[in-house]
Amino acid sequence: MLEGIIRESIGRKAAKALKRDGYLIANIYAKGFENIHAAFKLNDFIKEVRKKTTLAFDVKVGEKVLNVVIVDYQKDPVTAELKHVDLKVAQKGVMSKYMIPVKITGTAIGLKNKGVLIQSKRRLKVKCKAENLPNFFELDVSKLDVGDALLVKDIVIPEGVSIIDAERVAVVGVEKAR
Repeated sequence: MLEGIIRESIGRKAAKALKRDGYLIANIYAKGFENIHAAFKLNDFIKEVRKKTTLAFDVKVGEKVLNVVIVDYQKDPVTAELKHVDLKVAQKGVMSKYMIPVKITGTAIGLKNKGVLIQSKRRLKVKCKAENLPNFFELDVSKLDVGDALLVKDIVIPEGVSIIDAERVAVVGVEKAR
């Protein structure tokens, strides 16, 4: 389990000192929940995120153990080093909005017919309770030819989950190469 510390001071000077010591600055929040300003060892955080098998994972901050989902992060534009992360608490029984990744499987027929596979949506916005939270949406593109696309309405949605994105939005498609 990933362990972090609670930041006493949330100023720029204190954040800079923590970053110099190898910490990643994080904010943890949820509906009806007081925000927690935390910091995690950067290398430990990256290792934990890479080995996790579900979208939500546990972190220990102070005495609290929280089940969280990564909402947003910032990277340094030059070094691509992780600078800041926002974590949302996945509360059991509470309806909330999440961004779910889209995974593509198969090889599209249209690629052999001089087409290019274009994924226009890498993540889809959903509304669900934490216990119904899917880890990802898997789309099989093997039947797509040039000019075909998979829309949001074509995705198989688990029970208790509703997609907020419009049904007519294309998630992945094959276009003719120019």
